[in-house]
Amino acid sequence: MTSPPRLRVLSLATLYPHDAAPNFGVFVARQMEAVAQRGDVDLTLVSPVGLPPFPLSLHPRYRALARLPREEQRGGVRVLRPRFRLIPAIGARFNAGAVARAVLPLARRLHGEQAFDVADAQFFYPDGPAAVRIGRALGLPVSIKARGADIHHWGTARGTGRQVVATGRAAQGLLAVSQGLADDMAALGIPRERIAIHRTGLDRAVFRPLDRAECRARLGLPQDAPVLACVGALIARKGQAHAIDALPHLPGAILLLAGSGPDAAALRARAERLGVADRLRLLGPVPHGELPQVLSAADVFVLPTASEGLANAWVEALACGVPVVTTPIPGARELLTDPACGRFAPRDGAEIARAIQSLRAQPPTPAQVLRAAEPFSWEANAEALVRHWQGLAVG
Repeated sequence: MTSPPRLRVLSLATLYPHDAAPNFGVFVARQMEAVAQRGDVDLTLVSPVGLPPFPLSLHPRYRALARLPREEQRGGVRVLRPRFRLIPAIGARFNAGAVARAVLPLARRLHGEQAFDVADAQFFYPDGPAAVRIGRALGLPVSIKARGADIHHWGTARGTGRQVVATGRAAQGLLAVSQGLADDMAALGIPRERIAIHRTGLDRAVFRPLDRAECRARLGLPQDAPVLACVGALIARKGQAHAIDALPHLPGAILLLAGSGPDAAALRARAERLGVADRLRLLGPVPHGELPQVLSAADVFVLPTASEGLANAWVEALACGVPVVTTPIPGARELLTDPACGRFAPRDGAEIARAIQSLRAQPPTPAQVLRAAEPFSWEANAEALVRHWQGLAVG
């Protein structure tokens, strides 16, 4: 008895880890690694690399990107990295077209060697419009996943908003990480009935409760102080500034910020102005596998974010037994349905401090917190994604 042919998928992901930035889009990599491990999908991952014209190309950041291999096996996934022309800061509206022009010749060649069944995009912009162009050229159904900022920012920004909406109307399959994000897509004019919910995953072997005292000792933290943790890019949208604003209302509390980004210096300066610099720890880009140590050292995970789909960081904190304080946005409300799992607060330091104090006054048990993370795994995530692709391939 012969086995059915393997599904062949060409997937675009402009955020994907590489040697110069191993945490870059790590959640996409974990998903695709889980897909590859199933054995029923022949997956080719295309992660286009944007490089600016000379002399901007001489910047150390872009020189490191230029040195990346054009093809490699990464975590069991075939990763191809064609180059496209990037205009930093002001050229975002042109990125989708540039990605399509860079990827289409490669996609044509690979499709000619062995036909793909589905073209896939792991973000709505710039991946989505590029995938639609490639799908049309090759006669393939197109799937696009929305994750958060690709809708909340690029879906409303001048120059890209219309591209996002047109892409959502053109694609045969649409995914969103939460009901709230799907509703936001519909509000932009993307057909709600075509959007399926595809939750994030979780590596349970990595994200689990660790001994708090041991984690604090490794991080050089006092055993008796309240410890808060925040994981995410240091950008205004993530709201670390508001977490710093909470520190004056929380005597003795220490805030750990894991991540890198353009706001690092401003956040440090803010802590100095508030007189809490000695209680702020900027940890930099912590390797993904080491995040459970940071999370398990904390009493509360804090993310005063302006927008998310359904943040991986929320799920990872819960899986470490750490309750969450975050903003009352739709994705968070879908996840944190039990008060034992966390509290909601606006982006205001005093309100955030009150939510933290409420949790610490009646601390939940790790078992109560862990229940919210039970539905999440990369295996379940991959299973749902492959079923979605198969439906498009036969439809």
